[in-house]
Amino acid sequence: VSVILYSLLWFPLCCHSANKHKPWIETEYQGIVMENDNTVLLNPPLFALDKDAPLHYAGEICGFRVHNGPSGSGSVQFEAVVLDRSTGEGLVRSKEPLDCESQREHSFTIQAYDCGEGPDGANSKKSHKATVHVRVNDVNEFSPVFVERRYEASVPEGRLFDRIVRVEALDADCSPQYSQICFYDIITPNVPFAIDNDGNIKNTEPLDSKRQRVHTFWVTAFDCGKNRAQADAQVVVTVKPSCKPGWIGWSKRVEYTPGSGSIPLFPSLHLETCEETVWNIQATVDLQTGHIGKGCDRDSYSDRSVRRLCGAVRGEVDLLPPPSPAANWTSALPTLPSSDSSLVFSFNGSAHVAVVPSSVAAAISGDHFTLQLWMRRGGATTQPPSNQARGTRREEETIICSTVKNDDSFSHYYLSVHGCRLSLFYWPDVSAARPVKFLWKLEQVCDSEWHHLSLSVQFPSVTLYVDGVTFDPALIHDNGAIPNPAPRQRMVIGACWETEEKQKDILNNTIPEGKDTGDFIWRYVAGYRGLLSGVTVRPGSVEPHSVVECLYACREGLDFGDLETLGSGMKVHVNPSQSVLVLEGDDIESFNRAVQQVTYRNSLRFATPGVRPLKLTTSLRCFNEESCLTLRQLEGYLVVLQPDAPQISLSGVGPHLARPAPEFEGPRGVPLFPELRIVCSLSHAVNTADGWVALMSDAVAHTLDGCEVQPLGEELNPEREELLVDMDALRERGLEIINTTAYIAITGAESISVYEDVLRSVRYRLAKGSARFERRFRLSCSEMNGRYTSNELTLEVNFLHSLDSLYHPSHLLASQQQFLHPSHHSGELSGHTLPNPHRNSVVPGAATVIIMVCVGFLVVMVILGVFRIRSIHRRGEGARGAAKEGSGQWDDSALTIIVNPMESYESRMGISVDTEGEGEEDEEVVESPDDASDDQRVIIIKKEGKEGNPRRY
Repeated sequence: VSVILYSLLWFPLCCHSANKHKPWIETEYQGIVMENDNTVLLNPPLFALDKDAPLHYAGEICGFRVHNGPSGSGSVQFEAVVLDRSTGEGLVRSKEPLDCESQREHSFTIQAYDCGEGPDGANSKKSHKATVHVRVNDVNEFSPVFVERRYEASVPEGRLFDRIVRVEALDADCSPQYSQICFYDIITPNVPFAIDNDGNIKNTEPLDSKRQRVHTFWVTAFDCGKNRAQADAQVVVTVKPSCKPGWIGWSKRVEYTPGSGSIPLFPSLHLETCEETVWNIQATVDLQTGHIGKGCDRDSYSDRSVRRLCGAVRGEVDLLPPPSPAANWTSALPTLPSSDSSLVFSFNGSAHVAVVPSSVAAAISGDHFTLQLWMRRGGATTQPPSNQARGTRREEETIICSTVKNDDSFSHYYLSVHGCRLSLFYWPDVSAARPVKFLWKLEQVCDSEWHHLSLSVQFPSVTLYVDGVTFDPALIHDNGAIPNPAPRQRMVIGACWETEEKQKDILNNTIPEGKDTGDFIWRYVAGYRGLLSGVTVRPGSVEPHSVVECLYACREGLDFGDLETLGSGMKVHVNPSQSVLVLEGDDIESFNRAVQQVTYRNSLRFATPGVRPLKLTTSLRCFNEESCLTLRQLEGYLVVLQPDAPQISLSGVGPHLARPAPEFEGPRGVPLFPELRIVCSLSHAVNTADGWVALMSDAVAHTLDGCEVQPLGEELNPEREELLVDMDALRERGLEIINTTAYIAITGAESISVYEDVLRSVRYRLAKGSARFERRFRLSCSEMNGRYTSNELTLEVNFLHSLDSLYHPSHLLASQQQFLHPSHHSGELSGHTLPNPHRNSVVPGAATVIIMVCVGFLVVMVILGVFRIRSIHRRGEGARGAAKEGSGQWDDSALTIIVNPMESYESRMGISVDTEGEGEEDEEVVESPDDASDDQRVIIIKKEGKEGNPRRY
């Protein structure tokens, strides 16, 4: 019993103390498993150790337990088993096949536990948790696949390229060994191409488009596990002809038909960069119209006509008028030819100066005025002064210098240029106020091109318009040396003056000395070198901006078709004269579309025909500036075809105007063209079935710019005759007139109706007793500076004289002096007037009548004498008495005498008779039988000519 009790007491103690320690494993394991295997090879190997005595249970390892890792999925796919309980060796394996492509790394924890103290596992102990990292090793199970099945490229011929096109293949394996493409290969033999390991294809020899335009070949790919691509890729290389960078589709000649509105200049133009990458493109289109007048459409109308058409306020004073007896201060200035009617004056900076008379300068006063002019620095005939050395600084050049008299003071100003600067020196009161200088820095004053300047002064405000664009001045209060103008009114164009006090300081750029009308000795300085035209000053309120813009506005030039179609990043700019258009962009396609939208616009009805030079300048900017393309300048020309010419027809005036002489001697004279009618129409050709036929359209609204009335033959004698014009009507309509003894010229752009009214008021007046027998006038009109002219309308004026005045000796003498040709007049003498309606006659009708009467009277006297001699020999008093009783009337049926009353005169004067188209003239005098008497005589003159109508006296 005691043995059994001892054993029972000892067994719990001994068993409890036998499993005293926990199993021990490593804290971290690294494992590798292949995609086609489930056994994980761990490093270090999986062993669990126990310090307990190697008893049957207490010192043995019964199992491993797998726990979730950080991702929470490791325990699901893996398990751990015990291989040897006594040594604690274990094995980790996957429960299902692993896929490296879906998940390459796995992490989980593992824990070992022993067998406890008996077969029931009582009192078992667990180890700590160890982390296991398992990497799935890839198996080369996938083959390369090309990204695209077909690759295309185009290259220019004749060049070697480092890369034409790049092919690319991908591999779905997860490891770098099997997922990488180790090399590519061209499987098509005998092609002039090669491929590198990165898939870049290049040509091994220059390609020729003529020999082979398209090359087609196949390529394949291999991964580093030597798996070949599932499908090969096709490569197509197109060989282009040699590429030349530049504009394609340039047309050197562009035709424009007047009346077409706007036409595109470059409808098919596009830029070829030969695949050169550019990031900025700028193209400048330059249409040169400077050779046409002063640029733009200035040859259509003169400056004054343009001012009228633009609605400018009247009252301007022309400071450089055409030379004439009334405006002789410009007669010494040299002029240049101009296509418009305005004169261009040349100044050489030394001897050419225009001194405006005081009477003209007196009309310009006050501090409110508008100065306008056309200016071109330099010129073909101007040379720099001889005393100016090369390299020295150019002196200031004065355009206009003026001292103006105001109410009780004088103001002084001058406009000058210096280099590329324009300045206005203004001194509101030379006796009190300080001067102010307005300065503008402008490229337009030094580019040797025509520019229009409009300076509106409303002191202290000054506005400058250059070619219709406003420029703001820099204001300078000049506290330096102040000029000392003479205290009297003076205006000079092309220079300024200095008084005697300043002469000692003048060394260069001087003009010969002169003496003023006063006590001051002065000389001209700072002469202007260049061309001037249309220099006008209008006192009073300044010119409105709209008028200034209209004065320079061009009705022909460059334009852009539709701004809404302008692509993003594109910019377009057109200068005020519409002669330069600039396009800028960064995208070639958008730029090509924009260039094709550049148009030429001409709104003139009768556009000036001729050639307009055209230039296209292109600049490119590339990322690699060293190899950036350089494009040459393209030159062409725009041809404006001849427009349909307007037909200006003058009518409504008969070839003859016959009025009694006293009407011409009245205070108002006789109107020459009372029923004048002016019609303008257009002629154009129409293509019909019978060919091109010229047709005349309906009358169109038109504007004339001048008409001229000219006496034919001798000029007007101011002491005896004159042409009268309604000057009030001319001034009201703003027209100008030149009235000389040789012609009357009415100028100014106005409508046809206005010119009709003015010309209908032209009257011809004679002084008392100065009536002639014939005067001829010619009327003609023109448009657009004489480009289109009307028909010449000739009017013959006849003066009807009374018979009483015909016998006046002075009249008879005057008639004989003007007698040139025999009379071919037809008509009938009615009352006491002698009409002369025939147009081609140049023989005064009154002289013919006088000579006929005189010669007829002599003939009758001879005939009477003959009959009286015959009557003496008659027998019988009855016969003589019968003759006396019948002497009261002549019988015109028995006697016919043919007499040419002009024959003796012509033979005496040596003048031949022009009988072309006329019949012979027979003059018949019929004498009655013996009952005729010399107390009453009737002469019948019969004319057999074109008219065939007898005249009876």
